[in-house]
Amino acid sequence: MNTLDKSSGSGQRSRREFLRRTGQAVAVSALASLAVPRCHAAENSTIRLALVGCGGRGTGAVENALVTKGGPIQLYAMADLFEDRLRASHNALQTRFAGQVDVPPERQFIGFDAYKKAIDCLGPGDVVLLTTHAAFRPMHLEYAVEKGVNVFAEKSFATDGPAVRRWLKAAELAGQKNLKVSVGFMWRHSMARQEVIKRIHDGAIGDLHTLRIYRVHGPVQCPPRAKDQNEVMFQLRTPNSFTWVSAGFFIDWHCHNIDIACWTKGAWPVKAQGMGGRCYPEAGNQFDHYTVEYTFADGAKLFAFSRHMANCWSTYADYAHGSKGSAVLMADLSEPRPCIYNSQRIGEDRPVWEFGQNDPNPYDVEWQVLVDAIRQDTKHNEAIRAGEADVAALMGRAATHTGQEVTWDEIMQSEFQFVKDIDHLTFDTPAPVQEGPDGVYPAPQPGITQEY
Repeated sequence: MNTLDKSSGSGQRSRREFLRRTGQAVAVSALASLAVPRCHAAENSTIRLALVGCGGRGTGAVENALVTKGGPIQLYAMADLFEDRLRASHNALQTRFAGQVDVPPERQFIGFDAYKKAIDCLGPGDVVLLTTHAAFRPMHLEYAVEKGVNVFAEKSFATDGPAVRRWLKAAELAGQKNLKVSVGFMWRHSMARQEVIKRIHDGAIGDLHTLRIYRVHGPVQCPPRAKDQNEVMFQLRTPNSFTWVSAGFFIDWHCHNIDIACWTKGAWPVKAQGMGGRCYPEAGNQFDHYTVEYTFADGAKLFAFSRHMANCWSTYADYAHGSKGSAVLMADLSEPRPCIYNSQRIGEDRPVWEFGQNDPNPYDVEWQVLVDAIRQDTKHNEAIRAGEADVAALMGRAATHTGQEVTWDEIMQSEFQFVKDIDHLTFDTPAPVQEGPDGVYPAPQPGITQEY
C-alpha cells in the first residue's frame, strides 16, 4: 500500500531514499520557471479547475493557480457544504479573475456529495483542488484518482490511522496512473528553505542531533453553539476546534513545521511522547497547548511546541542543531531568513551564512510546478510524502492526548477512528463529539483517552 516497511518501522527506511525524494522535489521546484509548455491538458490547452471547499484556503489556492504561466487555466466548477461560502468565494474570484472564471449555476454544487459532481465536470489534464477539511480528504482523493483527475490537496490529509492508510493507498494508485498530485506543503518549494536544508545535508552544521519547531500565538476560537444550530454543522463551521474535522490544530497548523524538520533530518521519527492541556474552553474538544518530543532511529530529537493562548510569548520559527553548529530554518512566517552559525548561540554570534535574498512566494511556486508537470507530462506526486508527514503529526497528537509513548508502527496499524463511516456522514448523523451540559466540549484525558 505504501513505501513503509511495517516489519522494521520508519527508522529503518533508507535515508538515501528519503533524500532522493526531497532532491527530486527541489530540482523540479528550481526548474519550474524554465519549463517549456508541451500541453497534456484539454485539447484547447486549457487546464480546468474544480474547487472542492470554498473557504479562504481554497479561494486562495485558486488565486495562486490562476496566476501561473505557460498556458490558459480556468476555474470551471465549485463545490461546498455551505451555499454562502461558495457564493462568497465565487464573487471574490469573479471580481478579480473575470476572464478565467466560468462557473455558471449548473456547475455550482452544494452538499456532502458535491465533490463528486464537481470532479465529474473535469477531464484528463484538469485539476481538482481538495481544500475542505482533513476528515474528507482521503475519500476525496480516492474519488479523484478513480476518475483520473490531477489533484491539488491542501493540508492536513487525514485525522487518524485508518484515514491516513486510505490516503496513502490512493496516493500510490495516483502514481501508478501517472496523475500529478501537489499538496499544500508550499514550504517545500521555498528557495530559502531548500538552500539552508541542502547545506545542512552537505554537513554545514555537522551531525544533526536536535530540532526545535514553534508555533505559539493567540487562541483558537470556538464560540458557544446556538441551541438551535445543528451540532454537526456547527463543528464543520468551526473545524480547527474539533479533532475529528481538521485533525486538530496541532496537526492542521503544525504539520508544516513537522514536515520541514523531518526533511531537514532526512528521516521520519520512530516514536513520540508529549504533554499538553487545556486552560480555556475556546479550544473546542482539544488542548490549547502541546509539547511533543519525537525520537529518530539514531536517537536524534525533534521538539515541537504548539500553544494557542492570549497574552503569552509568541513565535513561529524552526531551528536545527548539529555537532558543528546550528541553523535557523525559519525566523518568521512572513520571511524565513535562514542562516547558519558555527556555534549553538543563535542570535548572539554572527552567522557564517545567510540566505540574504527575497524568497519567491512558495504558494505560487508550488502551483507553477504542478501545471508545468501537467503540460510537460512529467512525474509529480507529493501525496505519499504528505501522508507520511501526517503519520508523524498523528503520533505527536495521539501521544499528547493519551499520555502514552506512541510509535510510527502503532499509528500505521491503528484501527481507531473518529468517524466510522465518513463517506455517509450527513447533518442528521449524531455529532462525533457531544458538548457537555454546560455547553463546553470535553478535552482529552491523558491516561484515559484512546486515540490509536
